[in-house]
Amino acid sequence: MTAGTSISDKFYIFAGVLFITALFLIYDLYTSEMYQCPRVRYSSPIAGRTRYKPKINKLFGLKVLDRDIDFDINGSDVIVFLHIQKTGGTTFGKHLVKHLEHRCDCSNKKSKRCDCNRPGTRVGDNNIWLFSRYSTGWSCGLHADWTELKNCVPKVLDDKENNSKKRRYFYVTVLRDPVQRYISEWRHMQRGATWKKARHMCDGRLPSKEELPSCFTGENWLHVPLDEFMNCKYNLANNRQTRMLADLSLVGCYNLSKMPPEERNQAMLQSAKYNLRRLAYFGLTEHQLESQFVFEETFKLKFDVPFEQTNSTNAELASVTPQQYDRIKQLNSLDVKLYEFARTLFFQRIEWMDAKNRNATRE
Repeated sequence: MTAGTSISDKFYIFAGVLFITALFLIYDLYTSEMYQCPRVRYSSPIAGRTRYKPKINKLFGLKVLDRDIDFDINGSDVIVFLHIQKTGGTTFGKHLVKHLEHRCDCSNKKSKRCDCNRPGTRVGDNNIWLFSRYSTGWSCGLHADWTELKNCVPKVLDDKENNSKKRRYFYVTVLRDPVQRYISEWRHMQRGATWKKARHMCDGRLPSKEELPSCFTGENWLHVPLDEFMNCKYNLANNRQTRMLADLSLVGCYNLSKMPPEERNQAMLQSAKYNLRRLAYFGLTEHQLESQFVFEETFKLKFDVPFEQTNSTNAELASVTPQQYDRIKQLNSLDVKLYEFARTLFFQRIEWMDAKNRNATRE
């Protein structure tokens, strides 16, 4: 090989490498956000908001994160709202009946309930797409939990619609910081409110008085001090969110003698986590706009008003000592773990939905 040929070969090799590099640079430029600026860009509704840093190291899989639900309001799909006390559920429940793009009929001013029938339903007929306090009332009992709703909702709808048919049920709920929720419930009871009419149905029966004694005598627990509120070991405020999301049939319902306390607690917590993962949707009281975003992305239904974040509540204004605060966390240790689990899942789901929308606008 001559010197001239060698130089020529090197030149062609260099030119080839340069050409291939140029192709990669052009491809990178074409697929970059800088190139795509002239296109319609996705504007995240949660942009600029504080990112949550989870305390537990857990990554959820795609089946858990993806909530691209094909909810058919014209078919046989039903949203079931599991309303846990003092989580902001009253506000969320009103959003469902009054502020979705498909509004319920709330024209009857004499009733707190709205008619949530499917589009095109004939006057006088029932064809219900929303099962909640403000649509069907407390048809499965006052603040019915997961155990009660799963065994009650289908029969109630069959009766209301006078039609036994197969439906798809999409369960939704709202969770709240356990300490704040507990304090809010205490303040609620202090004002004389009770939930004595709650049934707590499980495995086809009500709990006995021995299984679920009352924490107070008389009509209410008016002006109850926090320490007295905490000292009642049968207080259903303790770990309320975990209990209401768990399948209580797995732990013998309200019969505490069925299994050791630690075993019962772990079984309830694992059941609540399992059900939470499978819910169509859950929101967090402390993150209203994010919760609205997740709901709208999940059901492809839009609200006509933004959810408002209330930063001052009775719970936050209550005077609680550091010792009482620690005691509340101890009494609600299951809820603390469940809520941390929920927050981690919630924000991972938001990141997944946000990324999915961004990718969709680039296609």
